[in-house]
Amino acid sequence: MSENKMLKGGEFLIRETLAKDVFVPEEFDEEQRLMQQSCRDFTDTQVLPQIEQLENHDRELLTKLMHEAGELGLLGISVPEEYDGFGQKFVTSMLTTEEMSKGFSFSVAYSAHTGIGTLPILYYGTEEQKQKYVTKLATGEFIGAYCLTEADAGSDANGGKAKATLTDDGKHYNLNGVKIWITNGGVADLYIVFAKIDDDKNLSAFLVERTWDGVTVGADEEKMGIKGSSTVQMYFDNVKVPVENLLGDRDKGFKIALNILNLGRIKLGGGSVGASKAIIDNAIHYANERKQFKTLISSFGAIKYKIAEMGIRTFATESLVYRASQNIDDAKDSLMAGGMDIGKATIEAIYQYAIESSIAKVYGSEVLDYVADEGVQIYGGMGYSSETPVEKAYRDARINRIFEGTNEINRMVIVGELLKRAMKGKLDLLTPAKAVAKELMGIPEFGSVSTDYYESKKKLIINFKKAVLMVAGAAIQKFMTTFNDEQEILMGIADMIMITYAAESMLLRVEKLESMNHENVPAFKDMLEVYMYDAASKMNKYGIDTVNAFAEGDEQQAMLMGMKRFTKAAPVNVKVARRRIADQMIEANKYCF
Repeated sequence: MSENKMLKGGEFLIRETLAKDVFVPEEFDEEQRLMQQSCRDFTDTQVLPQIEQLENHDRELLTKLMHEAGELGLLGISVPEEYDGFGQKFVTSMLTTEEMSKGFSFSVAYSAHTGIGTLPILYYGTEEQKQKYVTKLATGEFIGAYCLTEADAGSDANGGKAKATLTDDGKHYNLNGVKIWITNGGVADLYIVFAKIDDDKNLSAFLVERTWDGVTVGADEEKMGIKGSSTVQMYFDNVKVPVENLLGDRDKGFKIALNILNLGRIKLGGGSVGASKAIIDNAIHYANERKQFKTLISSFGAIKYKIAEMGIRTFATESLVYRASQNIDDAKDSLMAGGMDIGKATIEAIYQYAIESSIAKVYGSEVLDYVADEGVQIYGGMGYSSETPVEKAYRDARINRIFEGTNEINRMVIVGELLKRAMKGKLDLLTPAKAVAKELMGIPEFGSVSTDYYESKKKLIINFKKAVLMVAGAAIQKFMTTFNDEQEILMGIADMIMITYAAESMLLRVEKLESMNHENVPAFKDMLEVYMYDAASKMNKYGIDTVNAFAEGDEQQAMLMGMKRFTKAAPVNVKVARRRIADQMIEANKYCF
C-alpha cells in the first residue's frame, strides 16, 4: 500500500491522489459480483413484481420480503460471520446497496434495516447485545428501525425531548417520548431509540423491543414517494427498558447518531447510483420503442443529449462513491492492524471520511433528481402516468435530498469539517492557501501546455483546488469567528469542493481503466472531456458569485482574475462527444458503463 493511498479524509484538496491507488468498480471480483447478482435476482423476481402491492402499505408483504432477504443472507452482508453475517468489506456492502436500490421503495426499508437499524448495535453494542440482536437482524428474524427525529428536533437532532429516568431499583429506565418519520416503524421488531437521561446535555441510545408494554406504533404516513416503505410515528409511554439495553455509554448517544449518519450518507450515495442506472435503462428502453414523426425518439439530438448527460453524471457519482468506500476499508484495515477492534475501527474510518460521505450524499442525491427528472421528460406525457416506472422513481428520488441530514446541512458539514480538522492541526490547509494567495500576487505562468492527456487534465484539477483554497482562505480571513453564519458562502465553497472531488475521482478512474486496457476507454474519455469542460464553467460561476459576496476593490479584482485563470479549460465539442456516448447506450439499450 503506497503512502498516497492512505490520504486522510479531506486531504484530497491539498495532496495528489494517484490513479493506481483508487478503487474502481471494474475491479470487483467474482464473489462480489455473485452477491450483486443475488441482490439483482431478488429485486427482479420478488420485489418489482409486487411493487404496487407494497405501495398500498401492505405491511405483511413488506415483512415477508424482509424475512426472505434475510434468509438469502442479503441483510448481513457487512455483519461478521460470528453474528451470522457474511463479513464482507464495506465496499462490497456498497455494491449490494447499489443493486438493491433498483427496487424502488423496498430499498428504503432494506437500507434502513441493514444500515441505521443494525450497525449501531454492531459497532457500539456489548457482546451480549450483539449476540442477542445482531444475529436476529442479520438473518431477518428481526427487522430494525432507528428512532431519532422528533417534531421539534429534525436537523437539530440533539434537541429532542424524549426522556429516560432510572427506576428506583436501578434495573430499568422509564422511557417516554414521541418519535416521527420512523422508517420501518410499522414492521420493526427492534428500535434504536434516542432520549436524554434526566437532565443530560446529550442523548443516550436504547434498544427497545416492539412487544414491550408502552410501545405504540402509529399509522403509516401518506408520503409523496417511497410509499412501499413503512414510515410512522412511534410512542413510548413509560416503557421499562432494562439497564443492559443502554447502547454505548450514557450521554454519548448523539455521537452514535452523528457517526451512523455519516455511514448513512455514503450509503445513500451508493443507492443513488443504482437508482440512476435503473431510470436510465427504462428511459433508453422507452426511447428505443417510442416513435414520433415516424422516427424513434432515440435518434433525436435532444434525447441523445439527455441520455448522455444522465450517463455522464451517474458515472461521476459512481467514481467518487467507490473511491471513498475503498478509502474507508483501507483506513479500517490500518486501524485494526494497529490493534483496534473492528467496531471502533469501522466507526473511526467512517468518521475519517465524513467529508467525502457528505459529498457522496449531496452529489448523488442531486444527480439522481436530475436523472429522474430527465427520465420523466424522455417519456413525455406517459412519464406523468403512475403506470410508468419513471413516475415512481421521480417521486421516490425527492426524499434523498432530505434523508440523513438535508443537503444544505451536509454542504455546511463539508466545509465545517474541513475547517475543524485544520484548526486541530489534522489538515494543513493554511500553507497551500497562503501559497495560492502569493501566486495571485505574482506573474501568471505561461509555460508550455502539456501534451500528455492525463497531465493536462490533472493541471486543471490542481487549478480547481487552488480556486477552492483561494476563496475559502479569503472568506475565513474576512469573517473569522462569524464565518459559520455566512451560509450562502459556505454552500458556494461546498459546491466547488464537490465538483473538484467528482472531477478528480472521474479522472483517476478513467486513467486507471486505460492502464488496465479496458476496451471502453474512448467512451470514458468522452465522458471525462464533457464533464471537466462543464465543471470548469460551474467552478467559475460558483467562485465568482462567492467572491462577489464578500470581497471588494483590489482584493476582489485579484481573485476574479485568479478565478478566470484557475477555471480556464480547453474547448471541447460537447455535442459530438455526447452523441457518441448516447449512441453507445442506445445501441446497448441500457446504461453500459
